[in-house]
Amino acid sequence: MILVTGATGNVGRELVRELDEKGAEVRVLVRDLARAAALPARAERVVGDLEEPATLEPAFAGVDRLFLLTPGVGTGHTANAVAAAKAAEVSHIVHLSSANVLGDPMPAMGRWHHEREEIVRACGIPATILRPGGFMTNALEWASAIREKGYVLDPVGPGRYAPIDPADIAAVAALVLTEDGHQGTDHVLTGDEALTVTEQVQIIASATGRHIEVREAATPAEAVHSRFPDGAPEALAAAIIEGFALMRADTVGFRTDTVERLLGRGPRTFAHWCARNADAFRP
Repeated sequence: MILVTGATGNVGRELVRELDEKGAEVRVLVRDLARAAALPARAERVVGDLEEPATLEPAFAGVDRLFLLTPGVGTGHTANAVAAAKAAEVSHIVHLSSANVLGDPMPAMGRWHHEREEIVRACGIPATILRPGGFMTNALEWASAIREKGYVLDPVGPGRYAPIDPADIAAVAALVLTEDGHQGTDHVLTGDEALTVTEQVQIIASATGRHIEVREAATPAEAVHSRFPDGAPEALAAAIIEGFALMRADTVGFRTDTVERLLGRGPRTFAHWCARNADAFRP
């Protein structure tokens, strides 16, 4: 039995679908059953909360493999999940981390993920660490401004990065959860196209048939406000601004061939993702 946490998110729901298509026994841990309505019917649902350890025993009973995705800042969710996994004698953890841990010096977002990785590594259960770069779905943070104002604020200028489709992350996760030989490995995952914000917006414009303006953000803080109009927690806002500075400095764009090497095909393109999600950017 494979237990999937974060099953209703961008990666998790794609992973449940992938595992269902492979015929794997899948259980999903959800806080709200209604949010799991769109998941494959064959997936077993269990209500629980990683913030409340007492709710986890039923979800972990009989589980031998765990996909661990923990949201937000901090290590509490990770520690609770790992403790439950040890009690249930889980044999393999696939942990979703971040390529930010590779930074030198390591940025704040990398340190948060690194702390979680250390908890997973120290628990004694064989683990596979997945370290994706930026998600293509991050472009949805521009959707409201595109729909309502017709423009995107660009805080990174000439900076390039290679966004990855969460469906590709899920495909890799499904592979390592159902195939032997990945325990004790780390996989850094990116897309294959190193794009600027302007190039991403041009692809969205092509997919939607709209003219979309790109405006350079006056300050990184302005770009943070556009993403979180009601305000972001101070630590998160600072980490995002730090990330913008690092992205602006990388005018080449970090890429790996891991997706192609593991799956035997290239990563999905941003244009492919935009074609599937074009309605999100239309009025």
